[in-house]
Amino acid sequence: MRYYPINVNIKGKRCLIVGGGQVAERKAERLLKAGAKVVVISSRLTPKLKRLSGKGLIENIARNYRKGDLKGAVLAFGATNAPGINRRILREAREEGVLLNAVDDPQNCDFTVPSMVSRGELLISISTGGKSPALSQKIRKELEDNYGQEYETLLSLLSAVRERLVGKDNSKQNKAKFKKLVDSNLLRLIRDGEIEQIDKLLRDVLGKGYCLAELNLSL
Repeated sequence: MRYYPINVNIKGKRCLIVGGGQVAERKAERLLKAGAKVVVISSRLTPKLKRLSGKGLIENIARNYRKGDLKGAVLAFGATNAPGINRRILREAREEGVLLNAVDDPQNCDFTVPSMVSRGELLISISTGGKSPALSQKIRKELEDNYGQEYETLLSLLSAVRERLVGKDNSKQNKAKFKKLVDSNLLRLIRDGEIEQIDKLLRDVLGKGYCLAELNLSL
């Protein structure tokens, strides 16, 4: 199956996980990073999920799944090892129009969760359409080696520059400046910690007033 790639804003939105094991734990952690309101339905939780619940970071409904639990959710995850329960979740998801990810059951999923490499706001995702998780993991490790933490700093810097440039004038000239900066050796300078050279590059491309300190950034 060929999926349509999309990034979804789930900040503050209800996302439901049925199950309280290791898989549910991983799902909850990713959802929390995206700002979701996470609800876990399970009478048994991993120690980490218990801690998250105790801190009020997730809501735990300590019982088995019941019809009606999906109401108000934008995403749902079936993370149990009980096929009967998973089928019930699937039926209700169809009735309620809730997108469902059924773990290890791609044929009954509305969406899959790709393997990901995260560097701050930079998110690189890999999907094999559920055909080969092993290949996804291999590619992810290769990307992790090639895209280090310096990319997080680079993106923060480019974001700060873009905000200031676009705030002044979204002209072709400013777009050209931004492209020149992106195509420069800025990434290498960040990787090597060359603060003075970074500031010089920023001034050469963008003019006075552009340096790490002026942009409230540091390496």
